[in-house]
Amino acid sequence: AGLIAGGAHPSPAPHADVISTTTHKTLRGPRGAMLLSREEHAKAIDKAVFPGLQGGPHNQTTAAIAVSLHEAAQPSFRVYAHAVVANAVALAEALLARGFDLVSGGTDNHLILMDLTPKDVPGKVAAKALDRAGIVVNYNTVPYDPRKPFDPSGVRIGTPSLTSRGLGTQHMAAVADWIDRGVTAARTGDEDQLAKIRGEVAELMAAFPAPGLPTD
Repeated sequence: AGLIAGGAHPSPAPHADVISTTTHKTLRGPRGAMLLSREEHAKAIDKAVFPGLQGGPHNQTTAAIAVSLHEAAQPSFRVYAHAVVANAVALAEALLARGFDLVSGGTDNHLILMDLTPKDVPGKVAAKALDRAGIVVNYNTVPYDPRKPFDPSGVRIGTPSLTSRGLGTQHMAAVADWIDRGVTAARTGDEDQLAKIRGEVAELMAAFPAPGLPTD
């Protein structure tokens, strides 16, 4: 939704009667969701959702969604959305250069899906190791994955958070290098290397504090 609102991804609105979306992730709002529809379907959807399926609305979440939608209407949000895609493309290229197998061969949005089978390390093992190195990714299934969904072969990487903190395409080679070293450390069990990466990540990110959070 955030990429569409920012003009960095095609909109389904001219083609779809009903659209569903999360309000977090690229839209940068609270955890939640929205349904958008053509006017002729709105009454039926409203009746089905509330009170039929949902109750107890959280007013603080509704207010936070309103704030995120206001932010998405600003010119600066378009800059952010296009930067998210540019960072993802740059990161994908840097990972490919380091021998990673990317599903679809790259990306044209905010997500990168890597099959770690050639690296001989399960996705869950890699994701947990990268977390210890200060890098948050999701373990994720890949097409025709022979492994189980809760212990899959791949990891999924997104660029909205690092973009929101101010990183640009010039930083993506360093991020790819940390991921490369972290995956290798996950395979070999090198906790010292993971700790070293964590220190390097913290050193860089000290100059890019998370918006809205205290810096001390």
